[in-house]
Order: sequence, then structure tokens, then C-alpha cells
Amino acid sequence: MTPIRVAIIGMGNCASSLVQGAAHYRKTGSNCGLITESIGGFGAGDVEFVMGVDIDSRKVGLDLSEAIFAAPNNTVTFHPNVAPSGAKVIRGAVLDGVSSHMTQAGERGFMLADGPDATKEEIVEALRKSGAEILVNFLPVGSQKATEFYMECALEAKVAVVNCMPVFIASNSEWEEKFRAIGLPIIGDDIKAQVGATIVHRTLSSLLDARGTDVAHTYQLNTGGNTDFMNMLDRQRLSSKKISKTEAVQAALARRLADENIVIGPSEYVPWLKDNKVCFLRIEGSQWGDVPYNLELRLSVEDSPNSAACVMDALRYCKLAILNGESGALIAPSAYYCKHPPQQVNDDAAARMLASYLAEKAGETQ
Repeated sequence: MTPIRVAIIGMGNCASSLVQGAAHYRKTGSNCGLITESIGGFGAGDVEFVMGVDIDSRKVGLDLSEAIFAAPNNTVTFHPNVAPSGAKVIRGAVLDGVSSHMTQAGERGFMLADGPDATKEEIVEALRKSGAEILVNFLPVGSQKATEFYMECALEAKVAVVNCMPVFIASNSEWEEKFRAIGLPIIGDDIKAQVGATIVHRTLSSLLDARGTDVAHTYQLNTGGNTDFMNMLDRQRLSSKKISKTEAVQAALARRLADENIVIGPSEYVPWLKDNKVCFLRIEGSQWGDVPYNLELRLSVEDSPNSAACVMDALRYCKLAILNGESGALIAPSAYYCKHPPQQVNDDAAARMLASYLAEKAGETQ
């Protein structure tokens, strides 16, 4: 199999876990931790990273194999010997991709590289020169203008997209039509985690519905110590993130809750947690005879490896779509792997849709 050539926007913790993972599975041949071992004949080790874009002086100019371990990244190092790829991290455009407080946070925040922002023409040329087939968007939450800038770059360079962030592109009809018109597939928006707060919350909500209970109130509060949580201290950047996470849970409930009865979103930045995300989840409801019950759960996970498993599958589905000449939003992969897909369905239905899609497109079963 020829490798799947991937460019990454934002060389943070998520990029680190994804690149480490591809190297790990390429070396070991293991399938432990993979959601799907093979998609269209492509394994996790068949992904090749050909270009990185960042705005931090500690990463710009480095080989991807070095940049993924540079500060302020603080995710777990599970494959420290990533071979040099020859692909460099180039300086991108800041736009709204960095909150002002993040540039004043010292080593833990962003240190902007010298020089002017890259132009669209420069990014497009770099994408073309790299031979990238798919662009992964790992920009910080709230990067509306920056995400739209890079989406325009992808369209002009004719590169497919996996949009991992809660800026609505695949689920926005105007943007989705742009990808469809030019013949490019896109998966999005806002990547789920392998076993994360939202997927656990959705699963519990579906279980409670199946057992005939009525959910009255629920919250999901998350804490962490990576740059994602530091960035989200700026509450003005959270509107699309809260919509994405809230709608993902609302879709799994038998009865939609009023806004005041469902609270989902980040709670606090705790530096010493680093890339560990701790979720506090509570559901209150009633069962037989209107007798009340409540459920409380604490989930602790390494945040970035958790999302990398879903991104790895999404990349391979995107490649499968390219080979099949598909364009626009990929409905089944987006529904299964993203919090805010174009069509929101429960996880069991999304799994069935995905299995049918894979059987049709690749003659495989999951």
C-alpha cells in the first residue's frame, strides 16, 4: 500500500499522540488500542506525515519528529524514537488561532515565531509541494477565522480534510458544498475520543433510555492541564465547543432537556494534570413509580492519545473516499467519530452505518 500522506495544522499534544501512534504501530504491527485494524487495506502504520504548520518558535523549522516533543506539549511519550521524516514545521498564520492570554503564559503558553503570518498562497504552495492528500485541523478551540483560512487553503490545494475542532465546517452546508463542488471529502466536526467524556456520557444516556428511566438533569465538567484547557480559560472562545458537546449528549437522550437542565463544558485549568483530563459526570432522573435516582462518575484519561485513535480511523476513511472519488461530508464516518457531524445519530446507529459504508466501499466488515 502506498502511504496516506497527511499534513497537520497545529503541532500540539494531539499531533504528538497521532504521530507517535503511527510510528508505534508501524514498528510493532500491534493492533492493541486500535478501534479498527484495517480500513480499505490500510493499517495505522500506513499513515505518513509530510508537513506540519505551527506558530510557536519552539516548533517552527523543526522536523516533525522533534516538534511533537517540544514545549508546551506535555502529553505522555509512549514512542520516544520517532524517526526523522524530513518534513519540517513551517510558520502559519495566527489570525484568531491564539488567545492573548496564551502568549503571556511563559513556557506553558505560546511563544510566537518571528516574522509575518504565512499567506494563503504560501500555505497552498507548501501543501502542494508536500504531496499531502489530507489535512488534519488541530487548531485551538475558538479558532474560527484561522480554521476558515486553512479550509480555503485546502480547497485551493485540492486536499481533503479531517476537521478535529469545533469550528463547524463539515456540518455547515455552505462549507460542505464547497468541498463537494471541488470533489474533496471531509470528515468533521470536533473529533470524539476513544473512551472520553462525551462518548461515555452518550452511552450512559442511551442505557438509561433503554431501561425506561427519565433523565431530568445532567452535567459534565472537565478539568485538565494541557494548552487546550489553558486556551479555554477565555470563555469567549467556547461557544462552538459547548454547542458541539451539548448537542452530542442531547442527541442520545430520549427527551431533549431544557438548557438550564444540562451543563456540559470545561470547568478549570489545573496545570499539574498536564495532558490528563478528569471528567466529573452526574445524571439525575426517575425510575419506576417516579422514584428518583442519580449517577455520578469520575473518568481520568490521557486526553490526546484518546482522540488520536479516532483521528487514525478518520484518516483512513478519508483516504478510502479519495480512492472511490467521493466528495463532500462523509456521513457515516463523521457520525461515528465526531461530536458535531452533519447528521447526528446515536452511537449504535452510527456503528451500523459505518459497517455498511465500509462493506460497500472496501468489501470489508468491521
